[in-house]
Amino acid sequence: MSGKRNIAVVLGTRPEIIKLAGIIRLLEGNREVIYTGQHGDEDLSSNFFDSFRLPQPDLRLEGVGGASRGSQISNAISQLNAHFTATRPRLVVVQGDTNATSAGAQAASYCDIPVLHVEAGLRSYDRTMPEEINRRVVSVLADMNCAPTLRNADNLANEGISPSRIRITGNTVVEALQESLPPRDVSLKVVRDHGLFDDGFVLATIHRPENTDDEYRLAAILDELSRIPLPVVFSVHPRTAIRVRAFGMEGKLEKILCRTPLDHPTFLALARHARVLVSDSGGIQEECTVLKKPLVVVRQNTERPEALESGFAVRVEAGADISNSVNRFLEDRELLRSLETAPCPFGDGKASQRIAEIALSMAAGEDPPFCDFGDYFSYSPK
Repeated sequence: MSGKRNIAVVLGTRPEIIKLAGIIRLLEGNREVIYTGQHGDEDLSSNFFDSFRLPQPDLRLEGVGGASRGSQISNAISQLNAHFTATRPRLVVVQGDTNATSAGAQAASYCDIPVLHVEAGLRSYDRTMPEEINRRVVSVLADMNCAPTLRNADNLANEGISPSRIRITGNTVVEALQESLPPRDVSLKVVRDHGLFDDGFVLATIHRPENTDDEYRLAAILDELSRIPLPVVFSVHPRTAIRVRAFGMEGKLEKILCRTPLDHPTFLALARHARVLVSDSGGIQEECTVLKKPLVVVRQNTERPEALESGFAVRVEAGADISNSVNRFLEDRELLRSLETAPCPFGDGKASQRIAEIALSMAAGEDPPFCDFGDYFSYSPK
């Protein structure tokens, strides 16, 4: 392919960095990385570039992090529009369902630049979720939708997206986890350093607005975590920490082992040796199926039903169902053993390679290849 830096990768949050890292590396000198700063906290985003062996972004937008959703998107679109007008990349790549994803796809479309959407076709069918609106907007704009699963591809087709604009690639989370997961001896040391024992604790994260911005839901969740009979390690997101202080709930954390946000390898090390996971994160719904760990999903709905249908996760709302669901996992050793051999529904660890090939073809003006999955469910962590 002629030319350099002709693929612009737009991202703004920690999950986007994690899931796009493999693609960015495979694109090598053909890409530039644009960081919107949606997650302005250094602990949540910037240091992840180093963690994933990525260069610092070629362009950082200004005034996006910490703003309202509308301001984030409009400000990012304005800056991206100016940049794309000046540089004219041949392709813009976005990932997932964030404000950065929506802004990147809109700015590219307004500049008549093709858009490739990584992790396309996820649907919760809940329009109260900002992410659902972002996903749907980008699907309409994207020239190529890289769907992780057949269900995701069907969602897109049912919305009238042409099959020529859809490729089933698997989810890049599989190879991202494979790369970040420390060797077993290292991860066991992490567990010991936290004063814990293998298979002897529960790992929890809570950060979604539906759980943290509602005082009663947040109180119920913290009370439920305190009732779990095993030690609970709680990786506390900045949003959650702010709400705990604002609501005067510090006392509800006394029986919980609180930790500042963990880097990805540390979190995965702990997740690997936890008995059960509790979270409202979308990414952890995918990662649990690779780690072969049971997960209690604390959400009103999910855009990743594959984790529920494959038996790795159960969905509950705030209240007694959290501790009850954890206890059921703790007591059902047969279920835990069955998960050890259950296939991951999100791919085989080759999604980044497939998507990079599609991106390079599109940037070269060629028809993007269809994907050959081979042994799709072959991956399990070493």
